[in-house]
Amino acid sequence: MSTPAHLDPRLLRAFVTVADELHFTRAAARLYVAQQALSRDVRRLERELGIELFVRTTRRVTLTADGERLLPHARAVLQAQDDLLAAAGQARPLLVDLNSPGLRTPRRVLLRARELAPEHELMARYESGLGYAAAELLAGRLDVSFGRYAGLDPALRSGLGRQPVRYEPMAVVLPEDHPLASLAEVPLAALAGETVYAGAGNPRTPEWTDLARQLFRGRGIALAPPVPLAVGEEEFQRVMARTRHPILAVVDFPALPATVLRPLVDPVPLSPVSMVWRKGMTHPGLTALRRAAAAVGAEEGWLRVPEEGWIPASDSVVMASP
Repeated sequence: MSTPAHLDPRLLRAFVTVADELHFTRAAARLYVAQQALSRDVRRLERELGIELFVRTTRRVTLTADGERLLPHARAVLQAQDDLLAAAGQARPLLVDLNSPGLRTPRRVLLRARELAPEHELMARYESGLGYAAAELLAGRLDVSFGRYAGLDPALRSGLGRQPVRYEPMAVVLPEDHPLASLAEVPLAALAGETVYAGAGNPRTPEWTDLARQLFRGRGIALAPPVPLAVGEEEFQRVMARTRHPILAVVDFPALPATVLRPLVDPVPLSPVSMVWRKGMTHPGLTALRRAAAAVGAEEGWLRVPEEGWIPASDSVVMASP
């Protein structure tokens, strides 16, 4: 490997993005550049270093052994550049995953953070679930997400930082002509014998399905089998209208046509929400988000557990730990 006197950070960013995607077209789209320009940058970096970084065929792109060795160092250099720009007041945009449009908890934190740090760009994204977003955080394709941290694989958690945000009361979405729809609140015991949808089979939300499985255990509530993965609110509504299964949700779940949202009680099941980011990341927007989550949570009592609340023991430990 040769040692050039200078390395353009743009070339390193091109390399890291292709390494993340293992696909030049997708990497170019992420960087908002033409694919030909991205290929030229990668080739230039290879020439300057005197190594080959990728094996390219007509069907796939893979890292070479040299590329694998270089990747963590390239990430460190780019993070150092981001830190330098942040210190100089020129921080890059922060990509904040709100899970799904309409969910109020992460959106309220984001809106408060924008008030606290109006000089920084906090960009909303929608990745549907923390199970999927965690890998995107570790790969550097996202910066912040929200969800059930205890439901993540320990291997993912080891690379992530987190801050508890809310114990969010859970609810059930019912067809408006369902026998339980006339109730103001639905006791969990009333769902015995029902089949309830909780995202089974959705690779983006395994932590939510696991929470439902623990909640339903011993209560006679069946977990609905997987349905075709629906992308977008309209498709989700169409698929769920066909199955007519009740849907496990949270109290702030957005309204769906021809349905009612009812809080669950006796006990009140709680969805533990944390804010999650890549460990070691520094950014003034993250500081603003952390301040915003603490402020809104204190105002709304988000981290108070009601006496009749239910939460898995593993989540209680994680939410209470520093």
